[in-house]
Amino acid sequence: MKFVLPIAVTAAMLAGCATPPKDIAPSYVSTGLYQNLSCNQLRAEAESVSARAAAAFGQQSKNRSQDAAMTGVAIILFWPAAFFMKGDGAAAAEVARFKGEMQAIEQVNRVKNCGIQFAPIA
Repeated sequence: MKFVLPIAVTAAMLAGCATPPKDIAPSYVSTGLYQNLSCNQLRAEAESVSARAAAAFGQQSKNRSQDAAMTGVAIILFWPAAFFMKGDGAAAAEVARFKGEMQAIEQVNRVKNCGIQFAPIA
C-alpha cells in the first residue's frame, strides 16, 4: 500500500505532460481552401505550412521536455513543481492544425495530379 500512492501520483503527473508532436492527431481542414490554387501555388503553400509546422513541432517538443523535467523535480524534490507543467495547449493545437492543413494540401495535390512529393510528418 505504501508504494501505491507514489505510483499513482507519478502516473497522474505524467498524464499532464505535453503530448509528443508525432502523437497529436490532425485537425480537420477543408480542401476548399486549396482547390483554386495552381500547382505552383499549392507547392508554395505546402512549403509555407511545412515551415510553420516545424516551428510548432519544435515548441511542442520543448514543452514536452520542460514538462518531463518538472515531473522529475516534482517527484524527487518538490511536489509543487508539478503545477508548472504546461501540458497540451496552444502549441499542440497549432501542431494539429498544421497537420490538418498538410493533409488537405496533399489531397488537393492528388486530385490535381501536381506531383508534389511530401515527406512524412514526424
